[in-house]
Amino acid sequence: MSFVRIEQRNARLAAAVKLDQIKGREGLITKGTVVVMSNVRKGEGRDDEVTAILWTLWGKQAENAAEYLGKGSRVNVVGRLENNNYEDKDGQMVYAFTFTCEEIDYLDSKAESEARRLREQGASQPEPSPSKGKGRKAAHA
Repeated sequence: MSFVRIEQRNARLAAAVKLDQIKGREGLITKGTVVVMSNVRKGEGRDDEVTAILWTLWGKQAENAAEYLGKGSRVNVVGRLENNNYEDKDGQMVYAFTFTCEEIDYLDSKAESEARRLREQGASQPEPSPSKGKGRKAAHA
């Protein structure tokens, strides 16, 4: 198995971090996956070239990413590309690569991160139903 170091700089998450629990030798460990997109401008007057990489994060790194990152978060990711070839059940060779995150830098400020989190929470909660007598104050005797 060969390893190639990959860096994805000043990129944005395309979606929230997806977490799964995987049974390991020492019990359950957390596996996170995230799609990170980078835009590169190829010369003047040309369109942006978008590169999307599905990164795998493990353990506490995955848990922290799920807690603090969301769609649109800015990150730097450093990791490795691994050759993950295997034979399928028909005996055919399947050629695959996996991208495993070794380091992830959170580039959003605390204020940007909190604002994004509040927007996400607001979008996931149902709107309150209007109540009778809204806007009226109770009279005190």
